[in-house]
Amino acid sequence: MRKRPWPLAAALLLASPAAADPTQDRSAILKVVAEMEQAWNRGDFRGYMKGFSNPDVVFVSGGRFQDGWQGTLDHYVRDYGASPQTRGTLHFYDMKVELLADDAAMLVGRYHLERPVRAAEGVNTRLFRKIAGRWVITLNHVSAHDVPSRPAGSVSDPLPSAPAARKDRPSN
Repeated sequence: MRKRPWPLAAALLLASPAAADPTQDRSAILKVVAEMEQAWNRGDFRGYMKGFSNPDVVFVSGGRFQDGWQGTLDHYVRDYGASPQTRGTLHFYDMKVELLADDAAMLVGRYHLERPVRAAEGVNTRLFRKIAGRWVITLNHVSAHDVPSRPAGSVSDPLPSAPAARKDRPSN
């Protein structure tokens, strides 16, 4: 009697992880960033930090490495947490997500931090990893510069856009 290979093939398909859905992954990554923005703007720095890998995020800003997740949180609380004016209002925009693998993605985007003193804007480059089914930032690099504060109500005005996104690489 000849054995049929289909039961083995079916078992292998059921045992392997589901293929990644690029649209769903991009949406999940952008949702992480949107939740971080909302948390920052309500003064919830711990909520903001939920977007980062804990404890081992690599965070570079101002030409310096922060000391992992806790060091980054301490930096935010110390340097931005005194009041809503020192925290400011944060807005991420022009975000381009490139999926690198089923569990890795790169996000390049801009941000604007509006506050009465030392408004800033710049670029974030973020490496996301999917860990235990959840997208988190494992590497964050910020390039920022001070800008004049904007009049109230103009924070949502269009700003220059990021460079054109590269096409996703074909999978091998």
